[in-house]
Amino acid sequence: MLNINAAFDSGNIDVVDASDPSNIRLRIRTDAHSEFYQWFHFRVTGMKGQPIRLVIENAGGAAYTGGWEDYRACYSVDLEDWRREAATSYADGALIIEHTPTADSVYFAYFAPYSLARHDALIADAHGHDGVSLDVLGQTLDGRDLDCLSIGEGDKTIWVIGRQHPGESMAEWWMEGFIARLTDADDTVARDMRAKARFRIVPNMNPDGSFRGHLRTNAAGANLNREWDTPTMERSPEVKLVRDAMDADKPVICLDVHGDEALPYNFIAAAEGIVGFTDKQAKDLADFLEAYKQASPDFQTKVGYPKTAPGKANPSMCTNQTAARYDCLAMTLEMPFKDNADAPDERYGWSPDRCAQLGSDTLDAMAAVIEQL
Repeated sequence: MLNINAAFDSGNIDVVDASDPSNIRLRIRTDAHSEFYQWFHFRVTGMKGQPIRLVIENAGGAAYTGGWEDYRACYSVDLEDWRREAATSYADGALIIEHTPTADSVYFAYFAPYSLARHDALIADAHGHDGVSLDVLGQTLDGRDLDCLSIGEGDKTIWVIGRQHPGESMAEWWMEGFIARLTDADDTVARDMRAKARFRIVPNMNPDGSFRGHLRTNAAGANLNREWDTPTMERSPEVKLVRDAMDADKPVICLDVHGDEALPYNFIAAAEGIVGFTDKQAKDLADFLEAYKQASPDFQTKVGYPKTAPGKANPSMCTNQTAARYDCLAMTLEMPFKDNADAPDERYGWSPDRCAQLGSDTLDAMAAVIEQL
């Protein structure tokens, strides 16, 4: 018997009509106290060997409709192997997914989900390594801990944060690769960087939104990456807690890890538009970007966001706020929800494994510029 459910960690879908397997009508729920929506994650059971056609009727009103062009939905039967082989199309404001399940249960998601249980395992594994400590910076509005790992003993501080936008789960897959490389006792680059710098890492800035199945906001409906100029404990405690910690431990690098719905590339958005962007910041950025291209075949600089005009940067965004506040190398890393158009993978698209590899490669780019910061 056909059944569709999303009552689990990061689940999001409403069933409009599931009486006909060839025309299952669904709708994505909005983030709480917000009009944002695009993330979906749900399970279909009882249809092994039978073709189904899933129609997400309200896709045309999603936050970033450009994200549906050339998009292929993720699906998995074991919550580990997330594939992109289900036929996916977008027409007349609806996203249509067609698939014949090979098992009694199959999950569909906008991108491979990263559960809070997996986050807990990531934290537990990381702080079990020598020289790694865990700080709980405080609690979220739903009462969850905001975890921050500290790694290294150097006199320069590098802050790395991810998942301000909870639906951008690729950011925490990236964290797995970055943290695994940084804690590798046999990796000479990691060993050198741990001696030169202290890393403060917040793998998930928005655990409430992640669990609730939000695309972009926290439990209060706040877009955390528009809260960095005036964060409050009532509306955006996640940003307030992290920014206070940064004030006490100022970064030479602040890297904010995200995903982009529309652009099928990995790229950096920087802080060129802040008031007083310096020649030193420009050189540090250029050197980092060049080193990142050398370190990772999946990173490029030809396609990205247009540069903001001088003096026109939005100070409520993390990269702009931290660049101005700490005179540091501040950057936003964007990864695709779709695939890397420069190196497409028909089966997996831009996958968790590729996110993790990009995270691992980032350490080489940081190592290339650490002496000049």
